[in-house]
This record gives sequence, C-alpha cells and structure tokens, in this order.
Amino acid sequence: MPSLRRDYTTAVKDAIRRTHTLFLRQAGAPLDNNVCERALKKAILHRKNALFYKTQNGARVGDLFMSLIYTCQLNDASPFDYLTELQRHADQVGASPEVWMPWNYRAAEAS
Repeated sequence: MPSLRRDYTTAVKDAIRRTHTLFLRQAGAPLDNNVCERALKKAILHRKNALFYKTQNGARVGDLFMSLIYTCQLNDASPFDYLTELQRHADQVGASPEVWMPWNYRAAEAS
C-alpha cells in the first residue's frame, strides 16, 4: 500500500511539473486564457437565451444573427453598421456574399 501511494504522488507531481511550464516554451504566450473564456461566456449566454425561442426556424435565425454579431465583434466591426450595410446592399450581397463578410465588407462598400 505505501508504494502505491508513493507512485501516485510521484505521478501527480510529475504531471504538475510538466503541464504548468509548457507555456514557457512559446515566446509571447499569454499567461491566462481570458480570450477563450470570454468567447465561451458569449456562447453560454446565447445558449441560455435560446431556451426561449418558440420554433426551430426562430432558433436558426437567432443562431445566425448571433454568429454574425460575434464575428463582427471579433473583427472589430460594428455589428449594427455591418447589418445595416447588408440591408442597404442586399442585391450585391446576394450576388457575391463572400465579398460582404465582416472582415472585408468596408472594402466592398467603398467600391
């Protein structure tokens, strides 16, 4: 019995020693994961709000809009301005939607 406890303790200490220093091997690695936690927090909040959709189609539309809004936020674009421009240029968006993604819609708007 004492040898099992010693083996377990050694294994746990070894695992802690190895995993807590992995980030030191990558230059510029952040010391926390706040970016990931913020992204997960938004997804969880949306999941909680999605409980109140009345239909499957309503849930799909809500998911689509939340995805667009979060993508805009990640690309430093105003979600309101982006969705407004999509409405203003609906015919162009239908013809070539790849040009009107949140990360490059300003260039399409200028042309």
